[in-house]
Amino acid sequence: MPSQPSYSGPDICALQAHEVVALLKAKDISPAELLNASFARIDATEAQINATPTLCQERAYEAAKSIPHLNASQTGWLAGLPLGIKDLDRVKGVRTTYGTKALADHVPEFSDHVVTRLESRGGIVVGKTNTPEMGAGGNTFNEVFGHTRNPWNTNLNPAGSSGGAAAALATGQTWLSQGSDHGGSLRTPAAYCGVVGLRQTPGRVPGTMVAGASAGHITEGVLGPMARSVRDCALMLDAMAGFTPEVPLSFPAPETPFEEAVIHANGKPRIAFAPDLNGYCPVEPVIRDALAAAMSATEAGGATVVEDCPDLTNLEVTYRRLRGFGQATSLSRMSKTITRHFKPTLRENWESGKSLTLADMSEANIERTTLFLRMQSFLTNFDVLACPVVGCMPRDHRIPGRAEGADIERADQTAPILLHIGTARRVIQRLKQHACLHRRHFED
Repeated sequence: MPSQPSYSGPDICALQAHEVVALLKAKDISPAELLNASFARIDATEAQINATPTLCQERAYEAAKSIPHLNASQTGWLAGLPLGIKDLDRVKGVRTTYGTKALADHVPEFSDHVVTRLESRGGIVVGKTNTPEMGAGGNTFNEVFGHTRNPWNTNLNPAGSSGGAAAALATGQTWLSQGSDHGGSLRTPAAYCGVVGLRQTPGRVPGTMVAGASAGHITEGVLGPMARSVRDCALMLDAMAGFTPEVPLSFPAPETPFEEAVIHANGKPRIAFAPDLNGYCPVEPVIRDALAAAMSATEAGGATVVEDCPDLTNLEVTYRRLRGFGQATSLSRMSKTITRHFKPTLRENWESGKSLTLADMSEANIERTTLFLRMQSFLTNFDVLACPVVGCMPRDHRIPGRAEGADIERADQTAPILLHIGTARRVIQRLKQHACLHRRHFED
């Protein structure tokens, strides 16, 4: 394994987002100067990692001229901070492809809710980050832009589906980046690239999901923040959160801002540590050892750590049915001129979803509630369920993954807790590690 590359960019690009926002609020730096630094960093790194293939420089500089300073005290105010938007969400006047050939030249006439909200809170979009086709996959590649590569070792990939966002953050292209998550698409790339990704509670961040045409009452897929620190992730969540009348399940932001909650967090949590989820997930020894060391250090800092795991009976079949129903719904009205270009795995998943029966979905919804109630009971004794984000270290994208001698053929064999979070409908925290899974051509 080659040695880790050293950071070579400008100092301003290495600062945390909340530090840069403070500089903006104090007028010690201007949005235009930050755009200069961001685009220079993209120019210096993009050929190596292919994280932000679509730029909107003219639009960004124009936006920088009209950032108001009257909102400086608003929760989540970004004050002119450049950021990236995943290429599954529409930005008015900017090429938005969803990673699929039929939409390679698509330029939307309006922005999605999440983009409008971020811009209304002082964010400036610099470009669109790469994603697998329709966001379906744990490996960020598509036929429009090709593969995104891991900035720590460009022979590897940054996972998916928010792989472009994670790689851009790790190299300092932007300070914050928006992503989305169904079965790990925020969390896995974050782990892969050494940044932070949060799958938040459904409804916390309003927005359309699959290709901007999701059914609003299906909640498995969510939008969320990515950043280089937990505090920055909380800052971006403050900028994204809030009620939107057009999104049926959205709800108001909390009274205490997320960033403030992070700053004043209790340093002595009660942690349930599940290193392999009672054998449910194969985990490589190097990851087990890293997590055990992290738990020991956390315990020495005042936390209580107990090895324990919730009952995950019927998790896999429940998740597969819910996911299949969501895919069948979100793609049901899409034109054949688009779907005929779909990669085989996306087409297979779509067909699997369409084959579900009423009995399948009835059982899935009952089991989802059962899983939720188990988690509700389990977390009365703990504040955190800590577990591996994924089961094995990064692999070359040409080599299938294996963990502890077991072939890894699906994402849910390697990181079932990511699926469980979405299925059980309970926010579960985890301790981010730099041990992560490379999922080759796998679907979230």
